[in-house]
Amino acid sequence: MSEKKRETPLLDELEKGPWPSFVKELKKEAARPMVQDLLGQLERSYEEKVGHWKHGGLVGVMGYGGGVIGRYSDLGEEFPACAEFHTMRINQPAGWFYTSTALRTIADIWDRHGSGVTNMHGSTGDIILLGTKTQELEPTFAELTEHGFDLGGSGSDMRTPSACVGPARCEWACYDTLGAVYDFTMQFQDELHRPAFPYKYKLKFAGCPNDCVASVARSDMSFIGTWRDEIQVDQEQVKAYAASGAIDVQKDVCDRCPTRCMSWDGKTLAIDDVNCVKCMHCINAMPRALAPGNDRGAAILIGAKAPIVGGALLSSVFVPFIKMEPPYEEIKELIGRIWDIWSEHGKNRERVGEFIQRIGLGNFLEQIGLDPVPEMIVAPRANPYIFYQDDVFAQPGEEA
Repeated sequence: MSEKKRETPLLDELEKGPWPSFVKELKKEAARPMVQDLLGQLERSYEEKVGHWKHGGLVGVMGYGGGVIGRYSDLGEEFPACAEFHTMRINQPAGWFYTSTALRTIADIWDRHGSGVTNMHGSTGDIILLGTKTQELEPTFAELTEHGFDLGGSGSDMRTPSACVGPARCEWACYDTLGAVYDFTMQFQDELHRPAFPYKYKLKFAGCPNDCVASVARSDMSFIGTWRDEIQVDQEQVKAYAASGAIDVQKDVCDRCPTRCMSWDGKTLAIDDVNCVKCMHCINAMPRALAPGNDRGAAILIGAKAPIVGGALLSSVFVPFIKMEPPYEEIKELIGRIWDIWSEHGKNRERVGEFIQRIGLGNFLEQIGLDPVPEMIVAPRANPYIFYQDDVFAQPGEEA
């Protein structure tokens, strides 16, 4: 490879503007041959509008089927330093809490064995170590495990569970997201490291309906914190918000409630909690005045995915409310039943949401032994999945 600086006019355009640029960060590491060739190949992709990465077979570490994503360049002769550019997924700590020592340890290991390029964090949640050669996989894994790190999920397995910071830093958390993600990660080690599913299966834990891990759009099974009693209201604080002029309680809160379950007479904020859909707008708007109720747990949603084989799906309500308390045996049993039916009858690369669409939610519920409930809907008050038979309901003048 020539020592002359590589010209990258198209990538240079991505450095312009006020936003952060991955190109700028890559150029900081361009003294490394692997990153220099990576920039060259990326520039070529922009020129030709063609990706040049390919999968040339499975790579991994001894005993693990997941955690390493094999990546090869089809321009290996032109860019030999990145002819092999494997990615390693590292299981992140719950809530993404690190010590500076832990971060330096990971960076030092990757400097010795890989490109030095990282992604903190990918959409799965993992620490992503981008770019190494096949012979460096085992030594990297050995050093990581020596310091207490494990590989995450990749391929057709359970992907690394992830969670928001939950009660560690957020007052709205309705359950311990950090404890839950740790428990489920430990429970399902075999499913995490040894792919045996039709396709990937993601668990994400959000402490409240704000869903700061975007579980409703990205995970096959979402655990979204919620409550089933009344919103806590401090009427004096509501008055203080109104008096401050910073917020118009009627216009900015009541009129923006999706179910219009709130009213304000200038003195008292009244809430029809039966019609509250837990959207969190009022709580976000007046956090000193309102808070989630005290009877807290989570709603379980199922079936989200990005548009890979089929179109994108948002998850839909599966279990309207459940207490999220260890050891989570009821939830783990439900997950096991889902995996059994999906693994047996799912098609290759068919996510569980697509599987449910194909066989019908009624059939799916029957197979896993879960009773249908009216809350099993795509969105509040719209598009029910379950259609009851006519003979379930008595007609006027008839006996049930």
